[in-house]
Amino acid sequence: MLMEDGPQSPTSAPCPPRATRDLQPDPFREARQKEGVLSCEFQGSTIPMILRHAEVRQAAKEWQTYSSDAPFRAPIPSEEDVRTMRQIPVETDPPDHTEYREIVEPFFRRPKEPEMIAQVERLIDEAIVDAVSRDSIEIVRRFALPIQSRALALLLNVPMSEAETWISWGIHVFRDGGDGQKKGAALERYLHAQLDRAEAAPGADFFSALTQAQFRGRPLTREEMMGYANLTFAGGRDTIIHSISTVIAYLGRHPEALESFRGEPSRAVYASEEFFRVLTPLTHIARTCPVDSTVHGIQVPAGERVSLCWASANRDETVFDAPDEMRLDRKPNPHLAFGAGPHICLGAPHARLITRTLIQKCAERLAAVTILDGQERFENEARYRRAVGWDDLTVRFTGS
Repeated sequence: MLMEDGPQSPTSAPCPPRATRDLQPDPFREARQKEGVLSCEFQGSTIPMILRHAEVRQAAKEWQTYSSDAPFRAPIPSEEDVRTMRQIPVETDPPDHTEYREIVEPFFRRPKEPEMIAQVERLIDEAIVDAVSRDSIEIVRRFALPIQSRALALLLNVPMSEAETWISWGIHVFRDGGDGQKKGAALERYLHAQLDRAEAAPGADFFSALTQAQFRGRPLTREEMMGYANLTFAGGRDTIIHSISTVIAYLGRHPEALESFRGEPSRAVYASEEFFRVLTPLTHIARTCPVDSTVHGIQVPAGERVSLCWASANRDETVFDAPDEMRLDRKPNPHLAFGAGPHICLGAPHARLITRTLIQKCAERLAAVTILDGQERFENEARYRRAVGWDDLTVRFTGS
């Protein structure tokens, strides 16, 4: 059983494949090498994308220059149409951000605890065993979505029955309101109901913790509680679902990789970090310039946004040897898939636990992953096109 404290050294079994070269082309390479910035239109506004690893990492730390204090505008595209509240703590700056973050950190540290590690291992093992018993399984909705939802129930310490509700929403509950409702309305109704329940009868779950929390000597407002809850569901849903699907697709395309993990669980740690580096579903995040600024010669008026492009930084040839190769034993691996600075992703331990456990359990349980059908998912923008997972992926799992 592996803890989150860091990867352990591989032992003397045969080394995993050094590299594979069938990755999607890096859409940011030319602009990163020449200018270090790419101006791209999003929702009618032109946003300069910062591309180089060192500059993205530094900008993520400089919250006074590149602020997160902009409700609905941290994601690109912005999310005025899918929620009615500021997401907390991601859309705040220090010192507020620091104090907001401390309120929920105990829940997001749970993936480092032996009890939760064992629960997630059991959950993923059972999902794989069930899939092996079937002639085929659609990975995105029938495998990844249930794993993500049930693992989230463990993280939030809520009854597993809640996960069945989340699974019933499907993949796009955050953008498909249905029945003429505002997009995201179903989620907001659900979150309000959970907070009402927790206020009436608090327990040891995430929602109850929000209703009992204090921020600078006062209770959280309902809007603040909703901001936490909305981010918790939105931030860790699509990213984990698409991470699971990309891992399964990779193992189907590269049976030698699956073979390399057998009997060597420590290797899953290095491999999962390489999956995050190359295949991270989150291309970038926005920051807002409080004053008129210049980014690589591009004027950014006060109140306008820049993009911190994690996907480009993670393939920066000045940092990563052979960045367009998938090296499952890459180390060191200073990728920025989870961001950097004060806003580094709260859910990173959770994502790491799920991904490395998936790799380990596939190696234990599977002789082969056979891809039967699938449709990759692409992010198509004015200046780039990037693979970010799968819309659907049907495979056959052959047991070992």
